[in-house]
Amino acid sequence: MWPKFLSRIVVIFSVFLLGCDRDDTPATLEGTYEGIFTVTYMNNETFSNPVEVTLMNGRFSSTAGPNRYPAGGNGDYEVMSGTIEFIDENFWTADFDWNLILSGAYSYSLSGDTLVISAEKNNVGVYTYELNRK
Repeated sequence: MWPKFLSRIVVIFSVFLLGCDRDDTPATLEGTYEGIFTVTYMNNETFSNPVEVTLMNGRFSSTAGPNRYPAGGNGDYEVMSGTIEFIDENFWTADFDWNLILSGAYSYSLSGDTLVISAEKNNVGVYTYELNRK
């Protein structure tokens, strides 16, 4: 009697665990990071500046650098399989490269406390944030 009862409990428990959404990736990304932002344009011009990015509870903020390298940004973010989608909520003037705003889809990799966020945008250049958790 007990073996059947225990096997049913094990099956029910297993089904429950398999049915749970266990995407804990966003929690591992949360924190404040500092590092270097680099853009490499298709003509091989490169610009870099220090940057700080905070990811917390589905919200992000990014500091701006001199001459808008990067431009910064803040708003909501969502982590998906290997990508982060940033939804910036600011109004911007039209006098600079809007790809410098932390907005849109970026691929990411996290290794320990090192987060690299990168995107090739509109055949203009590659925009990369190389960050370390503070």
